[in-house]
Amino acid sequence: MAVDQEQSIQQIEDEGVVPMYTKRDVALVRGEGYYLWDSEGRRYLDFASNYGVNILGHANPAVTAAISEQAGRLISCHQSFYNDVRARYLERLRTILPSPLSRAFFSNSGAESVEAALKFARAATGRVEVVSARRGYHGRTYGALSATPEKKYREPYLPVLEGFQSVPFGDVEALEAALTPETAAVILEPVQGEGGVHPAPDGYLETVLNLAHRNGSMLILDEVQTGFRTGRYFGLEHSGVVPDFLCLSKGIANGVPMGLTVTSEEIAARLPAGTHGNTFGGNPLAAAAALAVLEEIERENLLRHSAEMGAYMLERLREFDRASVREVRGLGLMVAVDLRERATKYLRALQERGIIALSAGPTTLRFLPPLIVDKEAVDQLVETLGEVLGRGKAT
Repeated sequence: MAVDQEQSIQQIEDEGVVPMYTKRDVALVRGEGYYLWDSEGRRYLDFASNYGVNILGHANPAVTAAISEQAGRLISCHQSFYNDVRARYLERLRTILPSPLSRAFFSNSGAESVEAALKFARAATGRVEVVSARRGYHGRTYGALSATPEKKYREPYLPVLEGFQSVPFGDVEALEAALTPETAAVILEPVQGEGGVHPAPDGYLETVLNLAHRNGSMLILDEVQTGFRTGRYFGLEHSGVVPDFLCLSKGIANGVPMGLTVTSEEIAARLPAGTHGNTFGGNPLAAAAALAVLEEIERENLLRHSAEMGAYMLERLREFDRASVREVRGLGLMVAVDLRERATKYLRALQERGIIALSAGPTTLRFLPPLIVDKEAVDQLVETLGEVLGRGKAT
């Protein structure tokens, strides 16, 4: 009966959706903590957390309670009206934002948060050009896509928006040469996630900020994936750089769709009122979930825990023989294992053995576990990956 159920789920989806994704042959139906279960009752260790979304794991009691309570009170409330839970969330959010960032625009996704930042940067500067980095990923709506150089995302939808160009990540000279009097903004990730988990080189973000400001341009930091995941609230805290715009999404509401574009009081005052909006942005249900996430992170000291687990994970994964692993890199609980061959068959093999992971480019395994992951789970991953690679460890 369970097999029939899984086949039915897969058949209905295969026949009913636009086929944009390469489907895995698993129907996930339940989650708890850092585990997921499929429709046949098989359990999986979740080292993907829905592409970095479920930072508190699945069915977190505090988030579940907050969502349930809010759903019984008020789910939607347009931002042209005031709302109590949205106000409480903003008040709590401001306690963790670096000065002078204090003003937030609400949306529903990472791409939407980037779209808002790009529009705001153009409006605030009166300029039109944007510089991004190769290997960067900012989303698939037209503005975000225009800032995402990867051909496989862009080519079916050309032409993208005018005024966008990209330079190598970490190359200061190339960036400086790309800046013109018409450059509105530079957009970067503190750690390039989809591009292979590449942390920014030491001093790079500070140099970029100085170059941008000297040119009259703004800096947008896309922390859709790095937010709350690098052992700090924000990836920018590792460099001390405060951008003009900070883009957040994914983990901020532990699975409830939410995006934020954060800026300063001074820049917010330069934006023309009424020129951008979002029907569902900042809805009370998402705000309640996001508030519960912040409270849970503080209550359980999850930033410190995730920093420790990230360091432990990197240490264990670096035990593998260089004959099979080219490089292990990461920051906090954003970790990549760069292999010497294509990663797809290893992702499948891990899944067959009860571990869900991701790719980040053709040869890279990517691990984005919930912040609650522990040493037992990390050890299970390392042991299973060793079996999958079929190689020994360095002595």
